[in-house]
Amino acid sequence: MTKIKKEKTGCFFYTKSIKMLSSTISSLNFPARTKLSSPNPAIFPQNYNLVPFCTENMASSPLSGGLINSRVDLPIAICCKNASVDSANSGFSTLMEYMGKGGVDVGDDLVLLFGHLEYASKKIAALVASPFNSSLNNNVAIGNTGTSSDRDKPKPLDIVSNEIILSSLRNSGKVAVMASEEDECPVWITDDGPFVVVMDPLDGSRNIDASIPTGTIFGIYRRLVEIDHLPVEEKALLNCLQSGSKLVAAAYVLYSSATILCASFGSGTHAFTLDHTTGDFLMTHPNINIPPRGQIYSVNDARYFDWPEGLKQYIDTIRQGKGQHPKKYSARYICSLVADFHRTLLYGGVAMNPRNHLRLVYEANPLSFLVEKAGGRGSDGKNRILSIQPVKLHQRLPLFLGSWEDIEELQSYGDVQQKVNPGYDV
Repeated sequence: MTKIKKEKTGCFFYTKSIKMLSSTISSLNFPARTKLSSPNPAIFPQNYNLVPFCTENMASSPLSGGLINSRVDLPIAICCKNASVDSANSGFSTLMEYMGKGGVDVGDDLVLLFGHLEYASKKIAALVASPFNSSLNNNVAIGNTGTSSDRDKPKPLDIVSNEIILSSLRNSGKVAVMASEEDECPVWITDDGPFVVVMDPLDGSRNIDASIPTGTIFGIYRRLVEIDHLPVEEKALLNCLQSGSKLVAAAYVLYSSATILCASFGSGTHAFTLDHTTGDFLMTHPNINIPPRGQIYSVNDARYFDWPEGLKQYIDTIRQGKGQHPKKYSARYICSLVADFHRTLLYGGVAMNPRNHLRLVYEANPLSFLVEKAGGRGSDGKNRILSIQPVKLHQRLPLFLGSWEDIEELQSYGDVQQKVNPGYDV
């Protein structure tokens, strides 16, 4: 193959180099379709094939400089069999199709609500990927931040994301009340909305300038019609303080190298990846089953010396391969709850924060719902998360999420909740 000369003039390669690249690519003869004979399930789910990626009208591409005009077939693109072209053979392709009458049939109201949540998620995905988000983070917070002593100080991107979602929920006409990690009190939207939405609009935004993955977390309940007679403030709060066991649906959206919406409607946990060419969330991970045991733990173990003895002993044991699983565990910690949880859901193990830091209503309940529907467990170190009755809107607690056997082994050490909470300045 001809070697490309990498001399530059300004910020463009020499025209001669680009012409050579065009000629070289055009001369290659790729097969019409390249299929993995035995896909590695750890990399490609069974519903993936490798197929040629076709590019047309390359003259319009900013990377080509208007010099590559031929059609190029590159056998490197990943295509999901569940895409609409194959929907007759492989089931549901988009989130909306899966939720509809041909799928789990969750009802028109919930389908419409998720359509608006989809729209909000796509706007937030564009926001966090924007080159202007750094300047937004450095500006004065937008709107009423509503901070209090027992909540993290919100940043502008959190507030913008919060407003995007609130606007979408208003437009849906299907939500009676919304409670957000960014607001002191619930927001009553409409009297006849059938649903209640609780959310963390932008988890992990503290580190967004470093391009660390961020996420949005949703929990959805039915409106408690039996308390409709109460004053607005009271019924708004009571609707949002429902036990996690009453969740109708839960979801998170991961904003990373791909935008992934992972949801459960009470039967299984499924992940849908945003196809930027169509704007659809396509099912890429149907019926996620978290392994019964993993080999990864996720925690900020720089705080090791603040931990209780039971947690220290557990971590020391699994790191040495002396626990119930005879292999040494690896540490993986992103410091973004959605990202750490997403990896744990796919690979197994345990993601945790042992101190009273994470919020029961906005984070612990929705994520515990999702992990349970995938065959795992959510615990505060002693109790099942979904069995805990919230008593405050911004109530905090320790959180341990992951594989069934890993959580069971962790709890067997007894003293795993970090009672000493000195606070950590970042």
